[in-house]
Amino acid sequence: MPTYISMLRGINLLGHKRVEMGRLRVMFEGMGFEQVRTYINSGNVVFKTGRSAPAALSRRIEERMVAEFGFTASVITRTAAELGRAIEGNPFVKESRSDPSKVFIAFLGQAPKADAIEKLQARASKAERVHDCGGREIYTYYVEGMGRARLLTHGVLERVLAVSATMRNWNTVSRLYEMAGE
Repeated sequence: MPTYISMLRGINLLGHKRVEMGRLRVMFEGMGFEQVRTYINSGNVVFKTGRSAPAALSRRIEERMVAEFGFTASVITRTAAELGRAIEGNPFVKESRSDPSKVFIAFLGQAPKADAIEKLQARASKAERVHDCGGREIYTYYVEGMGRARLLTHGVLERVLAVSATMRNWNTVSRLYEMAGE
């Protein structure tokens, strides 16, 4: 049975869209998913289910979120193999070893258009380095930390690329991949 990782966008931020991870696990189990585990309080769920397209799983989870919690939350789902390829594609290897909390992967709902990538890269500064590997992930290294980001915030990334996205730092991505292999 394949392992999937779903990442919910925008829950439990500044007291908005509150979701207890225990309740989220119960929701996933109620959907028929197995070996459901969550990681930290920001909506990272590792689970097993029969073979399915990640985008179809995301849509099912988004619909259930509305029914269960009364609000929408964008969901990006990857297979364990896709997450592994995203990790292997990291262009900021040195930085992810020395400063993993400053390296982020934006997981995109779909591949953005080439001109949108160019616009995003044009916005980057020396303090916010961005790299596209030609797929559904954008890698960002926030030299001074994401909290000081001025040009490449999550909202800007979604607006410029015109796709849904959710970002996770290198520590979280690494731990989710470990959990998917357990």
